[in-house]
Amino acid sequence: MRVEYVCTVVEELVQQAGNLGMMASEDKVYSRNQVLKQLGIHDFVPDRAEQVPASIPDILEKLADYAVEQKQIENLLEEREQLTSSLMNVFIPQPSVVNHRFYEKYEKDPVEATDYFYELSQNSNYIQTKRIAKNIYYQVESQYGNLDITINLSKPEKDPKEIEKEKQRKMDASYPPCLLCMENEGYGGRIGHPARSNHRLIRVPLEGERWYLQYSPYVYYNEHCILLAEEHRDMKIQASTFKRLLVFVEKYPHYFMGSNADIPIVGGSILSHDHYQGGRYEFTLAKAPADYSFSLTDYPDVQGLVVKWPMTVLRLRSGSQENLVNAADMILKKWKDYNDPVRDIQAYTKGTAHNTITPIARCRGDEYELDLVLRNNRTNEEHPEGIFHPHADVHHIKKENIGLIEVMGLAVLPKRLAEELKEVERYLLKDDQKVEPAHLPWAKELKKKYGEQTDEEQADAIVKTEVGKKFLRVLEDAGVFKRDVNGQKGLEAFIKTLNQGS
Repeated sequence: MRVEYVCTVVEELVQQAGNLGMMASEDKVYSRNQVLKQLGIHDFVPDRAEQVPASIPDILEKLADYAVEQKQIENLLEEREQLTSSLMNVFIPQPSVVNHRFYEKYEKDPVEATDYFYELSQNSNYIQTKRIAKNIYYQVESQYGNLDITINLSKPEKDPKEIEKEKQRKMDASYPPCLLCMENEGYGGRIGHPARSNHRLIRVPLEGERWYLQYSPYVYYNEHCILLAEEHRDMKIQASTFKRLLVFVEKYPHYFMGSNADIPIVGGSILSHDHYQGGRYEFTLAKAPADYSFSLTDYPDVQGLVVKWPMTVLRLRSGSQENLVNAADMILKKWKDYNDPVRDIQAYTKGTAHNTITPIARCRGDEYELDLVLRNNRTNEEHPEGIFHPHADVHHIKKENIGLIEVMGLAVLPKRLAEELKEVERYLLKDDQKVEPAHLPWAKELKKKYGEQTDEEQADAIVKTEVGKKFLRVLEDAGVFKRDVNGQKGLEAFIKTLNQGS
């Protein structure tokens, strides 16, 4: 790659960063020189006739290609990301400046503040917009509303060389303590730990503690954000959790904020760091109507609703944060000790807790709303992965934990399905098409149900619809009180305990 061409690419990067407001015009030469230094270029000789990539992600790919050619880095994803993250860090203000600008805008309008931070996170390539665009996304109708389906293609798979390097690397590195810790802000990265040079955090005071707001690098929905504790500590659902969620949505009423459950199987992927997830998106759960209402004797100003949803959701509404927190805490404590052997609900096994809650907070005008999703992680011989977990017959579509995002109605499906589902579509069109063995019984069932297809679009629509039905089954499996007569009788019995003494 000619150095003249690379200089032109660098100049385009500087120009675009300026156009996006990431730096002042006075910083242009300084920023260019910082980028050139990182690329080992000592003379600036752009060829103005050269055609360069149009987007920042494409520009960064070109500069990483050059660094590989010059043997400055190996052609490994993590080394490329360390370089590109460091290059973008040249254009991003220090954390104190980002926070100052954020709160200046917040004083005018919280929406303006989060718009600023979201745009910065995208423009700086911290949010991987180009990769996210590869994700497959669609909606499927159900009796509960539209379910969101996404096949995650944005996270690239590691090269075998990277995996080997990670094995060989000494495993005594303990900084940053985990992927969510605030010490990741500005961290250069290493094999086995992603680069975060272009990462910034907003300081958010919550109930006497400092928390930090960031966006997910691989957002699954609009303004998908993460709120994380300064202290590296295990996740725990308790009264203070409900309070923090409500205080946050009071400060940012255009966002919802929720937490994964705090125990394995029903929890999220990272239980070792206290954190929440939110964003500016109305999930189908948020729009779901109530089956019926119930009252709480000790909290007359708190409205209780049973939500029409495949999982078991109790919705609380009140204008009083304090009463809402106290009511939610009472329900949590009752649920943690609740047993219903007829419906396989057991609170403890030899002191190990099985019951917990996935909470989600929202502002509704002058009222606050808390959804409390009842969870249980017990296993048995029939369901070794979890009684209230996707059962074996849907594992070919979804086997992973059902965390906060799935609870709200968005299926995050594995990358393997992109091609495997295409095979099923082709099977509907032609008998001799090879199908992954795990999908073959399902594919045969679909062909029997719909007949052999002659139209590719129709075959695609059938598979998408049926994947949606599988996801609905996943949610039904995760529901502790099933939506049949027996299950609802059990839920009514639990609700009755809410108005009984401890």
